[in-house]
Amino acid sequence: MRKKLFSLLLLVSLLSAVLCGCKDGSTERPSADGQEPAIGSTGKTANEITVGIAQDLDDSLDPHKAVAAGTKEVMFNVFEGLMKPTPDGDLIPAVADHYELSEDKTTYTFTLREGVQFHNGEPVDAGDVVYSIQRCADDSEGEPLVPALSAVQSVTADGATVTITLDQPNTEFLSYLTLAILPEGYDQQDTAPVGTGPFKFVSRAAQDNLILERFDGYWGAPAYLDRVTFKIMENADSIMVSLQSGAVDLVAHMGSVQAAQLADTFNIEEGTMNLVQALYLNNAEKPFDDIRVRQALCYAVDKQNIIDIAFSGYGHPIGSSMYPAFGKYFDESLANRYTPDLEKAKQLLSDAGYPNGFSMTITVPSNYQPHIDTAQVIVNQLAQIGVTAEIQLVEWGTWLSDVYAGRQFQSTVVGVDASNMTARALLERFVSTAGNNFINYNNADYDALFEQAVTTFDDAGQTAVYKQMLENLAENAANVYIQDLADLVAVRKGLTGLRFYPIYVLDLSTVRYE
Repeated sequence: MRKKLFSLLLLVSLLSAVLCGCKDGSTERPSADGQEPAIGSTGKTANEITVGIAQDLDDSLDPHKAVAAGTKEVMFNVFEGLMKPTPDGDLIPAVADHYELSEDKTTYTFTLREGVQFHNGEPVDAGDVVYSIQRCADDSEGEPLVPALSAVQSVTADGATVTITLDQPNTEFLSYLTLAILPEGYDQQDTAPVGTGPFKFVSRAAQDNLILERFDGYWGAPAYLDRVTFKIMENADSIMVSLQSGAVDLVAHMGSVQAAQLADTFNIEEGTMNLVQALYLNNAEKPFDDIRVRQALCYAVDKQNIIDIAFSGYGHPIGSSMYPAFGKYFDESLANRYTPDLEKAKQLLSDAGYPNGFSMTITVPSNYQPHIDTAQVIVNQLAQIGVTAEIQLVEWGTWLSDVYAGRQFQSTVVGVDASNMTARALLERFVSTAGNNFINYNNADYDALFEQAVTTFDDAGQTAVYKQMLENLAENAANVYIQDLADLVAVRKGLTGLRFYPIYVLDLSTVRYE
């Protein structure tokens, strides 16, 4: 889904009343054609771009430890696994050249691609692959970095061959081998990451920028751009000023009003964010430990109204923790599980002991305008059933530490992604014992379904169980599900090649000047 938003221009005057506000990269490298690049008024060379992003990458640059979707979105350009995703949703070999699967579907034998280098110039060998997988599967200090890799019984190297044996078949296992292959023994991934991707890390200035350069030793098709600077701008107004002044060339996740204002000088590309946006509820905190209260909020929140008011109609309503790009797992009918019904919502609150409603706080990261806009509409909708909601804006780092890691919140509006193309990645987080179960969902039936899903080796059977898990989340109103946000990307005219993926990433390897 990619189209120019010509019609948005007509909406600016109508929406402006309702919506409130979603480093220097100079270089002396020759451009891709071997000619000396010209220096423009912004200080950038002719073959580099500046990308505006709304969050600092302050959780970890180590791809095995990063938890923020925004960090993984950017660092997708730096790292690769044995396999990698395509824009069409397929998996193709990357660091691996090819693989074979045993007849009993428990042993994967990978032959590594010749000539793959790390960004530090060292060749990738089988030992690096074994190290990377074992690092993510290690459970000696608690939950492994990638819980799904607990199924790995052994991983061994023999020359250019890596053999991975599972304790049982796993229809999703290959998707987890998109995990980044890192150099064994290198201990600075947090601050100076080294991968095998088309761009290499140059520098990071906290709260300011992150700079990548094209990796000329890349094994595959080289990136077109010499250099990309990710400029951190947590204020929507400063993003607009920077775009209009020419200081920034590309910004994803734009608001519809912003996009309309840029239509003369930018191409506005439309995809989907591949996020589950919801009003996430802390199920362990009163009053949200009562299913009747959670269901009341579901009946009070009109998701289509949110999409129409805050996003000019762009967005796809959802009813559980799955978004449409996942195809066979997505259940469209769940979006209509809670048809807006204010009287039913009020009755549920009364039954739960809140006949006059209650007060609550919605914690929202201040750098994500789409989530702020969503929360503002929700506040008005909840007021209709006597619930007084107050928006608490916090910095992104605070949200990660207090809400996501610390679970110190009542409710929050954010979008949750899948780090790889598996249903498990979206649904495992709500298992009661999961380390990333930040909403404290605790449902014995859900836990049992998850165990059934990961031990079901038939694809159709596993898909059916995952759909039961989605049904469980909807029936028990684990959260107030809203939408998969539309992704409006402003691309300066003269740039082309942007591609959308079915996961939350921003691939700049194909972006180029016309």
